[in-house]
Amino acid sequence: MTRTLRPTRTTEAVSRPGRWPALAVLVLAVLLVAIDATVLGLATPYISEDLAPSGTQLLWIGDVYSFVIAGLLVSMGSLGDRIGRKRLLLAGATAFGALSVLNAYAFTPELMITARALLGAAGATLMPATLALIRNLFHDPRERSLAVGIWGAAASAGAAIGPVVGGLLLEHFWWGSVFLINLPVMTVLVLVGARLLPESRNPDPGPWDLRSVVLSLAGMVGVVYAVKEAAAHGFAWATLAVGLLGAAALYGFVRRQLTLPVPLLDMRLFRSRGFSGAVLADLLTVLGLSGLVFFLSQYLQLVQGRRPFEAGLAELPAAVGAVAAGLVAGHAARRFSVRAVVSGGLAAVGLALAALTVLDRGTGYPLLGTALLVVGVGAGLSFTVTADVILSSVPKDQAGAASAVSETAYELGAALGIALLGTVVTGVYRGFTGPAGTPEAAHESLGGAVETAAGLPGPSAEALLTAARDAFVDGLALASGAGAAVLLATAAAAWFLLRDQRLPDGPDHS
Repeated sequence: MTRTLRPTRTTEAVSRPGRWPALAVLVLAVLLVAIDATVLGLATPYISEDLAPSGTQLLWIGDVYSFVIAGLLVSMGSLGDRIGRKRLLLAGATAFGALSVLNAYAFTPELMITARALLGAAGATLMPATLALIRNLFHDPRERSLAVGIWGAAASAGAAIGPVVGGLLLEHFWWGSVFLINLPVMTVLVLVGARLLPESRNPDPGPWDLRSVVLSLAGMVGVVYAVKEAAAHGFAWATLAVGLLGAAALYGFVRRQLTLPVPLLDMRLFRSRGFSGAVLADLLTVLGLSGLVFFLSQYLQLVQGRRPFEAGLAELPAAVGAVAAGLVAGHAARRFSVRAVVSGGLAAVGLALAALTVLDRGTGYPLLGTALLVVGVGAGLSFTVTADVILSSVPKDQAGAASAVSETAYELGAALGIALLGTVVTGVYRGFTGPAGTPEAAHESLGGAVETAAGLPGPSAEALLTAARDAFVDGLALASGAGAAVLLATAAAAWFLLRDQRLPDGPDHS
């Protein structure tokens, strides 16, 4: 009798009713977090004018959100495994909505920095919880691959839609509107999610080790801060000290996980070549891409003179490519192989970045749009399959922690990429020769040059803008070449690290 009942339960698990509507709720969450990560960039000039922050405060307003997310992802993923991923997701979504109001109505730079940090803490609960819930909603591996593809497509689409939505709102409303759009979305997420999402947790989680949480937060924030600070202001002993303290905290975190009977993050996961290879591929891919993403908006607006909304639309081919590729990535990985799809996707991104080394001020949109479409397709294939590999490599009970590792690699890769490739762009840009008497502020950034030119006579302004834009484009082309080299090297590494790696075909019993 027992033997006849077990297959029935498995069939029910595979065809869990309501799993696709539940996925729609999870997609809503990841879409909003991705939009919020990119929408602030366009609002920064308006915030600067209204709140009058210092240069350092403005950097913190822009960066503290990603600092806190990077520092808390692993801890929040592990917390979801312990208290329940649905509970953590709904609590985080409620906090995210409330804190969005605080961000919108912040009236001092200090309050804005605090509000952004708290929003990052709420955001850190959402991403790993959504991916972990997918792991537990979809027991059929093929359905899970499609679900992960939809999840990844939403993240890519959100990152691209952010500038479009932000540009549209800022042309009609005040800067706080870019935060208030979170409220109706989070309200729907909480009300619908409470009904549709199943609860899942580790049945034997062990205690949540507070010392590990502190070490993880201090380590990630210290390392990411040091990298970004070095990129923005060059080497300084204080920056090096913060980076070393962060690295020491991460070392302490790893040592502590190896000694705890029930660790916050099971370091044995990294013994799996597939898991480690997928995490490394994610980190290096984002590292190679982030410089392009970070500086492309400036190129479109400050070099080619596009309005914010138009610049956002110009970047949409990347999202379209990522969405389309994400939906077929799992099928492609089973038909060909995991390493063929991941390596092929990374190589495509690398070749697209290599094509952008010929950028100049007058580059037409067909080349740029085609390159962005290829970048989107390649990244969509790679990120979707690596996320699927990471989820398939761990037991369901550890899905939250494993998902958090994947997201942490993304955040760390973005910080390193902006720092390293940003240094290339900035170094080339600062070397330009402007007309006699050009203020130093014009050499700090292209935005500073545009602002300086507004106060100069016509011929001098034109000479300054021409020199500054040419130097910026030269730096962007060089950074694209460096990013291409990183992506092509990562493609080769993925080919070896992911050999013999396969996505499962049978029902999931773990």
